[in-house]
Amino acid sequence: MTTYWAEHAWLPDGLAADVRIETADGRITAVGHGSREPTDRRLPGVVLPGFANAHSHAFHRALRGRTHDRGGTFWTWRERMYTLAATLTPDAYLDLARATYAEMVLAGVTAVGEFHYLHHAPGGRAYAEPNVMAEALRTAARDAGLRITLLDTAYLTGGIDAPLEGAQLRFGDADADAWAARVAAIRPDETLTVGAAIHSVRAVPLDDLPTIAAHASGRPLHVHLSEQRLENEQALATFGATPTRVLENAGALGPGTTAVHAVHLTPEDVAILGSTRTGVCLCPSTEQDLGDGIAPGAALHAAGARLSVGSDQHVRTDLLAEARSVELHGRLAAETRGVLTPADLMTLLTTGGHTSLGDPTGGRLAPGAPADLVAVRTDTPRTAGADPAQLVLVAGSTDVDTVVAGGVVRVEAGRHVLGDVGAMLGTAIRAAWEEAR
Repeated sequence: MTTYWAEHAWLPDGLAADVRIETADGRITAVGHGSREPTDRRLPGVVLPGFANAHSHAFHRALRGRTHDRGGTFWTWRERMYTLAATLTPDAYLDLARATYAEMVLAGVTAVGEFHYLHHAPGGRAYAEPNVMAEALRTAARDAGLRITLLDTAYLTGGIDAPLEGAQLRFGDADADAWAARVAAIRPDETLTVGAAIHSVRAVPLDDLPTIAAHASGRPLHVHLSEQRLENEQALATFGATPTRVLENAGALGPGTTAVHAVHLTPEDVAILGSTRTGVCLCPSTEQDLGDGIAPGAALHAAGARLSVGSDQHVRTDLLAEARSVELHGRLAAETRGVLTPADLMTLLTTGGHTSLGDPTGGRLAPGAPADLVAVRTDTPRTAGADPAQLVLVAGSTDVDTVVAGGVVRVEAGRHVLGDVGAMLGTAIRAAWEEAR
């Protein structure tokens, strides 16, 4: 058993002082208040529950700082992504994902939802081990020290009524049943939860949506939703309905589903997502980088949708900044301050994300929860003098001092136990682009 002591910690009912947290076998066993005991391990600053990164594409990390183009769009960025996706080998994928996940842990992430669609060999050929790319992600997450919900993605068409082509051939299975059979061979373990994803309404035929939703029953189901206006226009022209309505009609929405991005929603879409209690994962840094637009986070929250955040393409890996940007986007849209409270932002950073990934016990400093503790310093140039209860509004990944994930110390004094994560990333990214050339 290990007992941690914090001058301040974020408990389920808010910030508390002089908190003692007992852990054993990877779980929190007791939380109390009192002075530090000689055997307690002191954690600096404010201790928060572990963060959940609810939407990740690990291999996109190799694109950071390489895709700026004047007048570019999501669609021009996608071509660069396809160039990278066309050649990645399982070994290169493992190295890149391991370094990407280690960077997440440095930022306080203890669980990740990996939206995984890089399934097959170049040209769409099946590997001898059909899930070798998924197994690379399992190993990468275990090495980096976080839990992974593998959101194995059905990606069956290259667009509405369009065949897969080029790099997309690596993403697709023959049909929804072939996708489900392959996913069924992936075995969960103590660090990996098997979930599912519908890439988007443009990448899965209408008739296959109910099949995939049924296969995902009882497991987390994620879907890209209305990230781009063109997606909405195509859905309306083809189906006579918005993507949100298409998914509702297919039985794909509900508390077990998380819609990602949800930028271009109608008021009716917002009401549908709220009334079905569908989760919504917002990815502000990606939405900024790609010029997607501003998601109606405050309206979704008010409607009853469960919010979470993700770093998506990893243009930055800073979940505190992602949460803060949800508030800042809301301020820009509403031209007012205080759209969401610091407690709301902590919820979408922690419990909202963990629930989205299939673990309703995660993201809480409470008995029975995973022993995930993130100590954020309050004496850095960014955080000094801030009200500890408003730390989420000023702190960032570089202020994270200590990360305990599942009872194991993975980051101490701002350094990951694996060593120099920057060097790991540099080596892995150079190798990935060498393959692409």
